[in-house]
Amino acid sequence: MAVNLLSGYEVQFLAGLVVSVIAGFAIGVERETRGKAAGISTHCFVIGGSFLFTLLSTIIDPLSPARIAAQIVSGIGFLGAGIILQQRDGEIRNLTTAANIWFSAAIGMAIGFEWYLIALGATAYAVVVPRIPHIRSKDRHHDR
Repeated sequence: MAVNLLSGYEVQFLAGLVVSVIAGFAIGVERETRGKAAGISTHCFVIGGSFLFTLLSTIIDPLSPARIAAQIVSGIGFLGAGIILQQRDGEIRNLTTAANIWFSAAIGMAIGFEWYLIALGATAYAVVVPRIPHIRSKDRHHDR
């Protein structure tokens, strides 16, 4: 019995995986250079996982890929909730990191839908926005 190893989606998969790694690496490097725990590996996995779930949903059920997309949003929301910490003094920590991971999942979904330019633009956004100087000093304490 011959096993067909090729499904016809390999090029689409490999292209998406490459873009996912580029995006995850870029965002992860930005986070690591600022001393954040969620760095390259985390962002590569979040973007790559969201990409793969989205790709599979468009292949398996092309008439309603939004069903899987909704589950990605819920799952990442759960992950983000686990990252956010409230200190005993009431200070909230890791809020920006949680938002960054949530945004990274959206980038992965864009890649899964083959919206590569949108994904790369969003990646640039995710790298630049945390580098914008804060206007209020209070904002600096949200993501230590």
